[in-house]
Amino acid sequence: MKISGLIPARLRKDVTVIPVVRLHGTISASNSPFSRNMNMATVASQLQRAFEMKQAPVVAISINSPGGSPVQSRLIYSRIRELAAEHGKKVLVFVEDVAASGGYMIALAGDEIIADETSIVGSIGVVAAGFGFVEAIGKLGVERRVYTAGKNKVTLDPFLPEKKSDVDHLKKLQLDIHDIFISMVKERRGAKLAEDDNLFSGQFWTGRPAKELGLVDGFGHMSSELKKRYGKKTKLVLMQAKRNLFGRPVPSVAVAAGAPGGIGGGLGGGVGGEIARELPAGLVEEANERAMWARYGL
Repeated sequence: MKISGLIPARLRKDVTVIPVVRLHGTISASNSPFSRNMNMATVASQLQRAFEMKQAPVVAISINSPGGSPVQSRLIYSRIRELAAEHGKKVLVFVEDVAASGGYMIALAGDEIIADETSIVGSIGVVAAGFGFVEAIGKLGVERRVYTAGKNKVTLDPFLPEKKSDVDHLKKLQLDIHDIFISMVKERRGAKLAEDDNLFSGQFWTGRPAKELGLVDGFGHMSSELKKRYGKKTKLVLMQAKRNLFGRPVPSVAVAAGAPGGIGGGLGGGVGGEIARELPAGLVEEANERAMWARYGL
């Protein structure tokens, strides 16, 4: 055996070690043990460790997300850019199945975005969906009772008839978030963007038309692309997230007391109580996650 084989890859001069962070799943502030979501709390530790690898010339980020919370998407995006500036690292983003909506917002943190020709990219828009149970609640003989201080404290209540003023207000909020999203795309992609009326319409594309529109820079897969750029002996090191008993990422940033998943977040005494409390919400989250992936045929 060669002596070099006993030396850790990170200490060998002939090996380029590149940290890899996998950002996979729907994006939500929820930290339910049944959730496969990602958010700032669940990815902060991996990002920090990746950028702190001093000898690494670049940080590689794998994205596979249909989107979700615009706030969590922007937090993750901003953190990546902050760490890149702090450590002087280039960021390469690799799109797997999908980087859409909030997933694409995070992808914008990359100095280059590399996708597969069959990846789904785009969906630069904002959506809000829900259900109305106005007639159903009457058939069940249930009376809705809500008491508020402030006439606009309750809006878009699914058990009450929809009000035009509520819908108009929601649309204003969506337009504001959409404008912010568009500004981010223009800032990060700049002159690469093609002039196309559908670019910011919420439409999404496969890799090839996405490249023509300037949403991605090229095609390739992480391992082969990094070895092509940094040598055949390039070693990829995955930044692992700590996981709970259910295999879900454990938050690496403190959560406020009383928040879902945080200290004082619920009653029931220990893990058993948490499972009982989270089960109905977990089923709803699972259905919502499946619906988000299904939007892109996945």
